[in-house]
Amino acid sequence: MTEHLSRRDVDFLLYEWLGVDDLTGRERFVEHSRETFDAVLDLSEDIATKKFAPHNKKADRIEPRIADDGRVVLIDEIGEALAALSEAGLIAATFDEEIGGMALPNTVARAATTFFQAANAATTSYAFLTVGNANLLAKYGTPEQIDTWVRPQLAGRFFGTMCLSEPQAGSSLADITTKATPADDGTWRISGTKMWISGGDHELTENIVHLVLAKAPGGGPGVKGISLFIVPKFLPDGTRNDVALVGLNHKMGNRGTTNTLLNFGDGTHAPAAEPGAVGYLVGESHRGLAYMFSMMNEARIGVGFLATALGHAGYRKSLEYAKTRTQGRPVTAKDPSSAPVPIIEHADVTRMLLAQKSYVEGALALGLYCAHLLDEEQTAPATADRERAHLLLEVLTPIAKSWPSQWCLEANSLAIQVHGGYGYTTEFDVEQFYRDNRLNPIHEGAHGIHGLDLLGRKVVMDGGRGLALLVATIGETTERGRTAGGEAAAMADRLHTATTRLAEVTAALWAPGDPELALANATVYLEAAGHVVVAWLWLDQFLAAADEGSFYAGKRAAARYFFAYELPAVGPRFELLASLDRTTLDTDPAWL
Repeated sequence: MTEHLSRRDVDFLLYEWLGVDDLTGRERFVEHSRETFDAVLDLSEDIATKKFAPHNKKADRIEPRIADDGRVVLIDEIGEALAALSEAGLIAATFDEEIGGMALPNTVARAATTFFQAANAATTSYAFLTVGNANLLAKYGTPEQIDTWVRPQLAGRFFGTMCLSEPQAGSSLADITTKATPADDGTWRISGTKMWISGGDHELTENIVHLVLAKAPGGGPGVKGISLFIVPKFLPDGTRNDVALVGLNHKMGNRGTTNTLLNFGDGTHAPAAEPGAVGYLVGESHRGLAYMFSMMNEARIGVGFLATALGHAGYRKSLEYAKTRTQGRPVTAKDPSSAPVPIIEHADVTRMLLAQKSYVEGALALGLYCAHLLDEEQTAPATADRERAHLLLEVLTPIAKSWPSQWCLEANSLAIQVHGGYGYTTEFDVEQFYRDNRLNPIHEGAHGIHGLDLLGRKVVMDGGRGLALLVATIGETTERGRTAGGEAAAMADRLHTATTRLAEVTAALWAPGDPELALANATVYLEAAGHVVVAWLWLDQFLAAADEGSFYAGKRAAARYFFAYELPAVGPRFELLASLDRTTLDTDPAWL
């Protein structure tokens, strides 16, 4: 069976590049060691290979359906795989031991989860959403809420969701209309409709814990009135709550994950005298969006990992295919009757494989770097180090979500191209990887939203401290590259030029004091900044991959590719941004 994710690359990034085993010297992780980290990775790879990968295509072919009795029907293998994941304790991996977790570093847990995402993205999504739900409640919930809703999720008895979007509002949360009304017993009654709710209904677990954004009285207009509520499918006494499945959305990919339209409080399953679904307030009223951003930011980085995993799986498949598929002869061959060669020997196929490798391994480095920043933010001994990690993670989050979603999807496209006509058929896996990955440029916010976030908030917040920290951090790597000399120094010089240009263009965009103009091409800015960041991480990997052997040579080759083919592409993007182009602003919609 093809390796969906390179364990060798994971080990390199964790131990040789990030030095994650150094975390075991911190109080939170003192019970861990390189051996326990490896055991978790071994177990994850084993379960992913044996329980998740075998039904990936079957779950794609046999979509979830609603039976005559209103229950959602899934193939049995989904539940069996998730049960194995839960029984291994992996849902609880990063949580405190006192609530059933194993206090594993986020960096190691994210790496472990990537094995499951690469093997079967759709099935893994149920657990992925549950972890995010439980993390939010563990942070903001009361002790009673943690006992009632978090512990069962960590044990795999309950699964969780996040319910933000509505049919008429989409990503504009200020326009949601779901309402919350206080009840006499201290609970709330929730009424409204939520759309695109992944994992919103199924029979995989005893209960589903929905985290629902709704507007409560007295909060003011827009997002100021939003509060957050726990709205379970079943109440603690076993009574069915008034949460009704209206329908399932039929998707081009990621089909094994139910995607639902839910009604809250429409009377279908009314458990109380007052109309509405029973909800339990999380934290304080009117702070719901701030709480939900905790889960959303986690989910954004998780979407980046999901895109990376799917890109990685496609790369591994196309690499194996290119090594075994024989076709054509070298352009220098003099005998037309000579035997065909493996297509990996053709320069253009090598180009496509190098491109994929540079995208997916660069993206995995980006995701794990962000996970390591989260560990630093939570456990670094010095306050200054925790604050530094928090600020840098804030700046990198929109890139960590969007860059893999764009470029690992491109890797999937190239994987199809390497396969030729076969890549376009369902007999081969790469066409499904592309379809599954196409969701991720939209999931948890489209590129445009994250471009606005990066350029409109993250690089200018606190007087530009976030951008200054990013530039300084990249500068530390460029200095090491220059000290190393040779090829590394040449890469460092090119990276320094691009980083300097990033800072200059950011200042030029905001200099006129016109937010509409500055943000008109925010997505172009996001793409350019993302390429600079990934080039930085490739230089850092290049410096860490100094040993002999084909693995390290492959790392260096991918870094060379990125600097030769990809980093130069930021130049025209920066020129467009610096020109303060008004094409999109000055185009009348009637012309389109």
